[in-house]
Amino acid sequence: MPQTATKNRRIVLAERPVGLPDENTLRLESVDIPTPKDGEMLLRTEFLSIDPYMRGRMNDAKSYAEPVKIGGVMTGQVVAEVMASNLDGFVVGDRVLAGSGWQDYAISDGTEVVNLGATPSNPSWALGILGMPGYTAYAGLLKIGEPKPGETVVVAAASGPVGATVGQIAKIKGCRTVGIAGGAEKCAHVVENLGFDVCIDHKADDFAEQLKAACPDGIDVYFDNVGGKVLYGVLPLLNPFARMPVCGVVAWYNLTGLPDGPDFGPMIMSTILRMKVKVQGFIIFDSFPISTYQEFVKDMTGWLAEGKVHYKEQVVDGIENAPQALNDVLLGNSFGKVVVKVA
Repeated sequence: MPQTATKNRRIVLAERPVGLPDENTLRLESVDIPTPKDGEMLLRTEFLSIDPYMRGRMNDAKSYAEPVKIGGVMTGQVVAEVMASNLDGFVVGDRVLAGSGWQDYAISDGTEVVNLGATPSNPSWALGILGMPGYTAYAGLLKIGEPKPGETVVVAAASGPVGATVGQIAKIKGCRTVGIAGGAEKCAHVVENLGFDVCIDHKADDFAEQLKAACPDGIDVYFDNVGGKVLYGVLPLLNPFARMPVCGVVAWYNLTGLPDGPDFGPMIMSTILRMKVKVQGFIIFDSFPISTYQEFVKDMTGWLAEGKVHYKEQVVDGIENAPQALNDVLLGNSFGKVVVKVA
């Protein structure tokens, strides 16, 4: 059923998944719309962000954030409209960026909420190129990867919201950019629309050989958000003092045990040692000072206005389709930044 003014649809975690989430993992339910108290406001979700990290929040395991509780609303960032406000700084009609999760309506006290104003242009972009994915790409590449003009930067998931942005920033900084994506259509988009120098299809039988040919001078920066066989193909090509920002390991999120095949641990660790590679994992919410975010907003706004950065968004209609949208992201079946149009 569509969003209404009388009921709050929400998707909750029904059980913890083993491997890929299935039809039993999440449950769509309908409850009464909450009423804001003093110091609170009522938000109505318009767009919901779909991101790979959500799979990790389904696990009852130690991580950088608390897992979603059984029966709890699935976590996620949204762009929402203020429907009622008893909170200074927010008025009815304002659009906000908030962490309301997978539901139509939510109460907020304004904590970690960004006011986008009444009429933001491209409001859903606050969930993508001007939000967490864009900031992840910017800070991870420039503050950890530290690319220099003329260096080779390799980017996994290059057609996705993070990878696509990493590669375009690397080009702005004068680097040779090699993307990795799944399928001919995505690779063509990466080269023709995003301006990468080359893109390799990770589904190709000779992926490792193609990657080696595309990086005749080795790899100076590898921005990793997938892990898996892409990482294994990159490792032998890393140059001395290469840098590797790591913001995700999508290829392994659904593992229920050790991956099949040989143990790559010795290869990974010996390469890091011999090549003196800097490997740094990061979570964008707490890994950088506020000044980095301010630099990002200024730079990215300018690059978008100048046409130096291009952005692809995939919009899925209906909150009931959010679970499948998440699985598509985890399986590599999405194309661009995925948002769900809820309103």
